[in-house]
Order: sequence, then C-alpha cells, then structure tokens
Amino acid sequence: MASPIDRIPPQNLDAEQAVLGALMVDRELVPVVAEIVRRDDFYAPHHATLYEIVSSLYERGEPVDKISVAEELRRRRLLDDVGGLDFLTQLLNAVPTTASAEYYAKVVSEKAILRALITAGGRISMAGFEPSDDVEETLDRCEQMIFQIGHRQHGGFTQVKDLLKPAFEQINKLYHQQGQITGVPSGFKSLDQFTAGFQPGELVIVAARPSMGKTSLALNIAVHAAKQAGRGVAVFSLEMSSNQLIQRLLAAESRIDAQRLRTGNIKDDDWGKISAAMGELADLAIHIDDSAALRVSEVRSRARRLHAKWGLDLIIVDYLQLLQSSNIKAVNRVEIIDDICRGLKTLAKELQLPVLALAQLNRAPEMRNDKRPLLSDLRESGGIEQEADVVSFIYRDEYYNPPTPENENLAEIIIAKQRNGPTGTVLLRFDKKFTAFSDVDLEHSEY
Repeated sequence: MASPIDRIPPQNLDAEQAVLGALMVDRELVPVVAEIVRRDDFYAPHHATLYEIVSSLYERGEPVDKISVAEELRRRRLLDDVGGLDFLTQLLNAVPTTASAEYYAKVVSEKAILRALITAGGRISMAGFEPSDDVEETLDRCEQMIFQIGHRQHGGFTQVKDLLKPAFEQINKLYHQQGQITGVPSGFKSLDQFTAGFQPGELVIVAARPSMGKTSLALNIAVHAAKQAGRGVAVFSLEMSSNQLIQRLLAAESRIDAQRLRTGNIKDDDWGKISAAMGELADLAIHIDDSAALRVSEVRSRARRLHAKWGLDLIIVDYLQLLQSSNIKAVNRVEIIDDICRGLKTLAKELQLPVLALAQLNRAPEMRNDKRPLLSDLRESGGIEQEADVVSFIYRDEYYNPPTPENENLAEIIIAKQRNGPTGTVLLRFDKKFTAFSDVDLEHSEY
C-alpha cells in the first residue's frame, strides 16, 4: 500500500468540469454555486482559474459564455494556461444539462474538505512532535483546525452590494417581529426591551461586587432560556460546585428558602415542591461544568465538543477572573484578563452564540459615596470593556444602606455599554431567600 504522501489527494476532476461547464451555459447558476464552493476548492489549478474568471464576469454583470470567458482569459494572458479554446469547448460539450450543477458543486466541496482534513492531520501530527510546555494550548489549536474545516466560511472581503440584501432581509424580518426577542431571552421583559435578547457572537459581561447576586441572575437566565425558550445552555462554574448550583436552582424553582435547603431544615409540605422542581429541572438542556482553574482554551475546547454533541445557544462563565490564560507570555493581571476576554469573544464568534461572563469588581465602588459601579471600575480588569459587546452591572442599594420602600428587595441592572443598543438602568426584584430575580411589574414572575 502506498504511503499517504504518495497517494493522490481526494478530487473529482469530472465534477469540477461539470460545474464549470454548467456555469458557462447558465450564468444564473453562478450565485447558487458560490454558496457551495470557492476558488480554492478546485483541485486542478486551471479549473480554479476558470472559476475565478466566471465569477468575475458575473460580478461585473457581463455575459458568461465561451466567447466572454475566452476573451477575459486572453486579456489576462491565461487562455493557453487553461487549455485554450479547445478545452472550453470540451467543457460545454460535457454538460448535457445544468440541472445537476448543485450536486457536482457539493462533490467538489466535499473533496476539498477531505483534502483540508489531510492537511490538518499533517499539521496536527507535527504539533504533537513539537516540544511544548502548554499541551492544552496545543490541543486547542489542533481542535480549532478541525472546527474551522467543519464550519468553513467564505473568508476575505465582501462587496457592500453583496451585504445589502441580507441586511435588508434582516431589517424586514425585525419589522415584522416588532416587540419580539431576536436573541436568547433573559426572561426579564424590562431587560429584554433593552437588549432584544442576548445576540449571537456577542460577549456579555455582568459585573458586580460580591453578594450582589451575579450567580443567581445567571442561573435565572439559564433556566428561562432552557425552560421557556427551549435553548441549550452550558454553565462553566469555576467558583461554586455543581451541588451548590443545583441547590440554588431548586430553591428558585420550588420557592423554598435556600438556607433551609442548605441546612436540611425541610418541612413535610416541602417534599412535594422539591419533587416537582426536580421534574421541571430534569427536562432542561442545561449542562454544568464545575471544574476549577480552567484555562480559556479548555473552556473553548469543551464548549465546541458540547455544541457539536448537543447544540448550544448560550454559554455562561462564572466567573471570568477565575479563568486562567492560555498565553504563557501573559505575565501581569491586565495581560491575563486581556487574553481571557479575547478567548471568550472568539468563542462567541466561532459558535455564533452569546457568551455571558460574570466578573468580579474591585473595591473602587466602595470608596465612593454613590456605590453604583461605573465603566471606569473595569479599567484594572484588562480588556473586559474593550472586548465586551454588552457591559452591565448589578447594584443593590439595600446592601449598603438601611432598607426602605424604595430599595428593599430591588436590584438595579445598569447597562453601561451596549455596542448595538441603548444604555440605561433596569429595575428587577431580588428575593435573596429564593435566590431569584423577577420583573418588578410582575407579581408572579418566573425568573
């Protein structure tokens, strides 16, 4: 058996020629085929050149046929390189019908993917032999190679005219969905009115001082996304154990005092509530990873695998500063947080889903009379403000001041930055006993 190096890479020259011939017979197939293959997918260099010529003619609004293609090849002094007029005639004669153009385009694309896998396999093999003190970083790079093959995108520049149609279609869709949530819903009407839900590809930061309710808010959001919207959620809990999270979920779902659950002070009529809550939670697509001291590369790797196996719509990280950097060159805290934020933002874009990361604020708010957090409080936290699409803070006045009718059981969600939307403050009710948030205008709100 020949070694892999000596074997001819996967390819189908007949399929490549069938695609090119069909495009010269029917120019309207060019945009259809462009959704399936790109120039580099053609194995034969002269086929790739012809495809580029055909695409160029179509983009300029010119005819795409034997005469126009030949003329363009002459102009670029490439006609002889592709086989001359005889080869163009051969392509046309080999196409009895254009009905199978999409099928052959998929064949070309599939062969290109197989070649990409072979190339990636070689690079992965080389990476395995390279001396490295950071095996997790190497693993992340290797997994990313495979992931990118499985989620191939047409990279490079795109003309504005090609972006206008999908943009208009999105605007038109939103017009007919006025008042509806376009992203992953938080479960709080007042908050969703600001954000329209958490959007794909966005890094959302929820920052606060300790004991403000960050984890409770994140869990409430996770349950609503899974329960009411049928979304898949991954929770990376670097601070609390999975058992602690489950107790909080049970307290919020059953409306039993969390302290009584923690101490086992259960009343007879509580058991039915606990059983019902367990039944509700068991059906939710929420996945919890409570591994401590994870690197951001490990989070990305595990999220990719979970997404491939189960499908994800939202990732929650609790909390950001407990992650470890994958960059061994990052020496100070600012560089470490920069790397972590970039990694989470990259993950959001890779999987095209929102990543909600909790963040711990420093003591700066404690030094002011008005202890509401500000964006400036993140300056020592590296690239959080820069990388995040949304930055929000949790502030509970009753934590610092005596309870009054104006602040009792109330929490301010301060949206200090929103790249694609307004900023402002949302008021939520916080029931610490049940570790649950709710809209202030809803007497019986589920999360």
